[in-house]
Amino acid sequence: MLKGLGGIGDMAKMMKAAQEMQGKMAELQEEMARTVVVGESGGGLVKARATCKGEVTGLDIDPSILVASEKEVVEDLIIAAIKDAQVKGHARNVAEMQKMTQALGLPADFKLPI
Repeated sequence: MLKGLGGIGDMAKMMKAAQEMQGKMAELQEEMARTVVVGESGGGLVKARATCKGEVTGLDIDPSILVASEKEVVEDLIIAAIKDAQVKGHARNVAEMQKMTQALGLPADFKLPI
């Protein structure tokens, strides 16, 4: 008489899985906000630290390049180091998301919101 109600259990199971995934996503986002990567430029003369979410947290500049006549070069090296850190952070974030999708049994190319 009540055929088809077996699907309700499947729906509840899906909802529970979605809630678990949401919790894991939140944990991963928090972890990525705490994880720091280092970008470099100029053969390591300039180093920038940034979180995997892209927030720059620090900058190290070798004093040997702080010459007034080389101001533009130093500025370019700083920008390059920051970009390198942000690229590394994004790549780490994507890799962690891919691990999560695989652990959840989703297709490898499934895109979770980052």
